[in-house]
Amino acid sequence: MSFLREFLIGQPELTIFLTIALGYAFGTLHIGDFSFGPVAGALFAGLILGQIGEVPIPGAAKNLLFDLFLFGVGYSAGPQFLQALRRVGTASVLLALVVSGSGLVIAWIMARLAGFDPGLGAGMMAGALTQSPAIGAAGEAISHLPLPEDAREQLTSHVAVGYAVCYIIGSTAAIWFCSYMGPKLLGVDLVQEARDLGRSLGITEDRSGVIPGYQRFPFRAYRLPAASPVAGMRLGEAEADYASYRLHVLRLRRDGHLITPDLDTVLHAGDILAVSGQAKGVIELLAGAAEEIADPELLDLPFRATGVMVTQGEVIGMTLGTLGGQDWARGMYLESLSRAGVALPVAPGIRLERGDVLKFLGPDELLARTIAQVGREVTPPKATDVVVLGLMIFLGGLIGTLIHATVFGIEIRLGASVGILLAGLVTGGLRSRFPLFGQIPDAAVALMTTLGLAAFIAIVGLQAAPDLGPALASAGLLLPLFAVVVALVPLLAGALFGHIVLKMNPVVLFGGLAGAMTATPAMAAVQARAQSPLPVLGYAPTYPISQVLLTLWGSLMVALLA
Repeated sequence: MSFLREFLIGQPELTIFLTIALGYAFGTLHIGDFSFGPVAGALFAGLILGQIGEVPIPGAAKNLLFDLFLFGVGYSAGPQFLQALRRVGTASVLLALVVSGSGLVIAWIMARLAGFDPGLGAGMMAGALTQSPAIGAAGEAISHLPLPEDAREQLTSHVAVGYAVCYIIGSTAAIWFCSYMGPKLLGVDLVQEARDLGRSLGITEDRSGVIPGYQRFPFRAYRLPAASPVAGMRLGEAEADYASYRLHVLRLRRDGHLITPDLDTVLHAGDILAVSGQAKGVIELLAGAAEEIADPELLDLPFRATGVMVTQGEVIGMTLGTLGGQDWARGMYLESLSRAGVALPVAPGIRLERGDVLKFLGPDELLARTIAQVGREVTPPKATDVVVLGLMIFLGGLIGTLIHATVFGIEIRLGASVGILLAGLVTGGLRSRFPLFGQIPDAAVALMTTLGLAAFIAIVGLQAAPDLGPALASAGLLLPLFAVVVALVPLLAGALFGHIVLKMNPVVLFGGLAGAMTATPAMAAVQARAQSPLPVLGYAPTYPISQVLLTLWGSLMVALLA
């Protein structure tokens, strides 16, 4: 054991990797709908391993990892966040403001009543509101306090201890309230509400994200019989009669010749038609009614699937049903839709927002036309634009450090952490408009956000371990008891505000509450309770807004308590 202790202390970088691995393993354990997750798991692993002794880790290493995480989060959410800011006053923005704002106020009140120091108070807020990045913002704010170095280190450790204790409470409260107590309090049946909302959006099947007209389609060849009702009709008229099946004739063979038809082409009996369409429609309308032909040359039309980001003003706000009816969308089939990295159900009533990514499937020669009308093709960059990455992190941190104000005698700093997060949001937003600016592969962003945060939290846990016992002894039972209040009051305030004032659909409301608490497990619990993916419609827009606000609250909480 002495060898292991000396090795872990002597090789701090390896200790960090061990902490991350143990944290991720611990975080995958589930108790019902609850799981600690990799972030809390890494913190607990750090607090446990840190009991072996003081692991010497430079502060610069911790901050570097945290800065990469913040920038990556902002970069991913940039298009949707900026879109939300352009529409201030919408239900999602207001809901996020009410939940995060009431969370800050009640956390400050509880911390003052309990007599918690700035570190423990900020940690309680971060954990009860399930916002890990607030730990870094609080730590940065503590570093600016006019205190001796050992006092600042103790307060920073208290942030981690408060978070470790209160995260379990906050996550459990969010899951319980959003999926069970909240709907019961408002007297709503989430399952029935989800079905009604699905019907209003055009979802007519029970399978999540699969509706007629928006799924993978076969491509087959059929000989047009003389008795067919479409024989002698213009192609555009024939396709309009079966629009609900999205049947399209992309090529045809007539008298041995291959023809690429347009909508004015008249269909003749005996034509061999290369038809794409919904599988159900092809089977019901064509199988048995027309002779299927094996014509490899006719069907040798290359199809391609690609993602397209919505940037064109003409389609922003357009429903998927309206988009599918555009002339330039003929022959295109929508496989999936995502917003801020979150998959949304594909339904005719869903409205598009800037930054949404649509995955189209269709003939390669027609895709270019559709891409031009919708936005830009999402082509994964091959390398990270390190110049933009480095400069934007530097500028964001610099601006965040310079911006501060004194309100009622309290000095409030934006802080480098929030500045870097905002720099990521701006960079991601600019890239949605200028595709060649600030390219970062998705895999690189994922590494920044997952490994960056996990490593930062692991280091925080290792450094806070020596103060774990004394901090818990001084806080006593007040810390978990007050954390329950801090977690539930914002949820209750948001539920009542969203239901009474905003009159939000309950399914969207409780998904939005989960996003406003940045609690992904709570969103999953709401989806399970509603037996529908639709709660994500509320989660997607509130999550990035609260991500910024709750991170800022970490530094603001320290300022208020100090």
